[in-house]
Amino acid sequence: MRFRAADGGGPPDEETYEGLRGLLTEFTPVVQALPPDAALADVRGALRYFGRDAGELAALVRVRALARYGVDCTVGVAANPLLARMAAHDGPPGAIRTVPGEPRAVTAFLARKPVAGLHGAGPAAVRTLAAYGLDSVDRIAAAPPATLQRILGAATGRRLYEQAHGIDPTPVTPNAPARSTGAEHRFDHDELDPDRRRRALLTLAHELGARLRADGRVARALTLTVRYADRSTTSRTRTLAEPTHHTPALTGAAYALHAALGLQRARVRAVALRAEDLTPAEHAARQLTFDPADDKSRRIEAVTDRARARFGAAAARPAAALDRGTPQGPADDPGGGPGGIPERGPRRRGRGGPPGARGRRAA
Repeated sequence: MRFRAADGGGPPDEETYEGLRGLLTEFTPVVQALPPDAALADVRGALRYFGRDAGELAALVRVRALARYGVDCTVGVAANPLLARMAAHDGPPGAIRTVPGEPRAVTAFLARKPVAGLHGAGPAAVRTLAAYGLDSVDRIAAAPPATLQRILGAATGRRLYEQAHGIDPTPVTPNAPARSTGAEHRFDHDELDPDRRRRALLTLAHELGARLRADGRVARALTLTVRYADRSTTSRTRTLAEPTHHTPALTGAAYALHAALGLQRARVRAVALRAEDLTPAEHAARQLTFDPADDKSRRIEAVTDRARARFGAAAARPAAALDRGTPQGPADDPGGGPGGIPERGPRRRGRGGPPGARGRRAA
């Protein structure tokens, strides 16, 4: 299930999203949050209790979401999360798309869909497969499993082969560890100044780095999303040189993504950064350097983190960071701390782990 503001705006804010997640728990306790705008729900146990099929439950959820929060939903109903997510992704706002469980219907649904639509098919895998002419799901399904395993490796090749046939055995996991986290800055007015946009990115990268270090996690990729005055958006993702929670590395990647967009005279309403593919910091390797400046930067970072933990998020920050407004929340909460983004402050978001569970679901 994907959420969008009924007036055609972007994803809901954090408070509204939590309310929508609570709405889903009125139907089933097996709800996996996929912030900022999606969720998975396993409704197998609710079908008999409510006396409705999965499509009817989805329609009921949509009506209540509109009535309570002014948020419309795109719902995918299928036998597993992979198909449900793909159905919800393709549908327009307000649509309820059901994928029948028969193999022929699943094959017809997946035919001619891009490989990137399969969960776990990253940009590198998509490029590699395209070089061999495997640029759609039906072509992957027709390829011998051994061929895919030689191209992508045993585990990845086997998983994509199963997904190309509509097979997804992973369960819906409530409260799964976040696989990404992000923050957004909304400007007071349409921003034309690239320097001010870079200052906003510096602020967001500083907050993301501090949050990742506090959580003991590192990011493998960074995504920049730019929202324009006409509410359209552009998103770009860059894989980091190594898994990191080091603020200068995140800032450099954010600046590179911004420069690559070439936004000249674009009227920018908001910018957002999202740290992707999170993993525990103790499981990540770091390339050692002989640069004393790098060691000094990391020591200063550690001291800054201790100051923020003791005195609040505004205790230490880059001199070039944007000025903060009135506090919007607890002092130690990067999603609403002192010195916040004008009017709204950055929003903390995370996305759940891999989707899952067999059975009829609204996703």
